[in-house]
Amino acid sequence: MEPDKKSLYIETTIPSYATARDSLDLLKLHRQVITRAFWRDERHRFRLCTSRAVRIECERGDPEAARRRVAFLDGIEEYPVTDEMKALALTYQALLHIPAEAVLDCTHLAVCVLRRVDFLLSWNLAHLGEVAQEKARVYNEKNGLWTPRMVTPETISILMIKGEV
Repeated sequence: MEPDKKSLYIETTIPSYATARDSLDLLKLHRQVITRAFWRDERHRFRLCTSRAVRIECERGDPEAARRRVAFLDGIEEYPVTDEMKALALTYQALLHIPAEAVLDCTHLAVCVLRRVDFLLSWNLAHLGEVAQEKARVYNEKNGLWTPRMVTPETISILMIKGEV
């Protein structure tokens, strides 16, 4: 482990966009290109990690696409999802008014909080947008918990250009 590198949690959308066939949808294609460029050029700057929850998500769906997603995760440190993380995820779900079907978003956040990961990298910030991030930060500060920065590959690339990472 390289302590001088910032830690970066790889959420499920990252291997999904990186390994999918090129999309005809321009927004999806844009995200695929940015994700692949980040992965090719910038990932070495971080200490990468993920969780068992991400691997399980990546294993679902079309068998060939699942194989590519799981292979993408090879060599990345994988954290188990503990009972403490599950309990914290449920706390975030209630605090942030996250629907039950999106509780996994809260699990990713809980893993990052309890493992003190610097960045949660995802394209899926619909439930964990700026307002939710601020609420989580306030809750975490009141409870002596770490708060990761939730970013897209596009955002973290901009932060790197600005020298903020």
